[in-house]
Amino acid sequence: MYAFDIETPTTIADAVAALKADEAQPLGGGQTLIPTLKARLAAPSKLISLARVADMQGVSVAGDTLRIGGATTHATVASDAAQSYPGLAALAGHIGDPAVRNRGTIGGSIANNDPAACYPAAALASGATIVTDTREIAADDFFVGMFETALAEGEIVTAVSFPIPQAANYQKFVQPASRFSLVGVFVAKYADGVRVAVTGASEGGVFRWTEAEQALSSDFSADALKDLSVSADGMISDLHGTGDYRAHLVKVMTGRAVKAAG
Repeated sequence: MYAFDIETPTTIADAVAALKADEAQPLGGGQTLIPTLKARLAAPSKLISLARVADMQGVSVAGDTLRIGGATTHATVASDAAQSYPGLAALAGHIGDPAVRNRGTIGGSIANNDPAACYPAAALASGATIVTDTREIAADDFFVGMFETALAEGEIVTAVSFPIPQAANYQKFVQPASRFSLVGVFVAKYADGVRVAVTGASEGGVFRWTEAEQALSSDFSADALKDLSVSADGMISDLHGTGDYRAHLVKVMTGRAVKAAG
């Protein structure tokens, strides 16, 4: 590590103001940023911790919408969203290990947009709205590519709003060493149709499998997928699995998610 300053603002306005400093960088739970600093892949002179910003904490429900503060930990989502959105709560409860779940935050995960992170799939499949300090961004417009989002410099994720589905489930094929998703699929059924989002598989990051959405909107069963296939073009190919293998897993995990969602 190296020397840097850290600030702990307690309001969104103070956090935004602090981020205007040269080389300042926001710090959520630090599950990605701290290892990056240790490896000296980044060297900001100041970190702005969002952990004490009260307006970015907690889980609440209004009507058919679940709102989660950007600084809310995975463990809190797992416990406090269990009644309103059990599919999302179950996803949060299986991220990493207890240490990660008690430090990592939903805002940090979504803002980082790791290609194998779980929350981006949930946000995209749910048609969530990402709330920042300046605007609201539909999930379909937020995730631009691998490690890329629509966030402007200095903009922070203050909350995420999830329309609560009729049924939902997330299935991931875990890469044992990292516990990230080799392939993860989130399926969410709404009155106007089904949305399916895939993480861990594509070189372009999280994406929607539209062919599966169309089939499942007509017949919400794993049998609806039997004649579908996923192209291996653009899929990640590495020591953990080829592009063809990941393409195969997308269909398998989608079927499992549909069965589990019921």
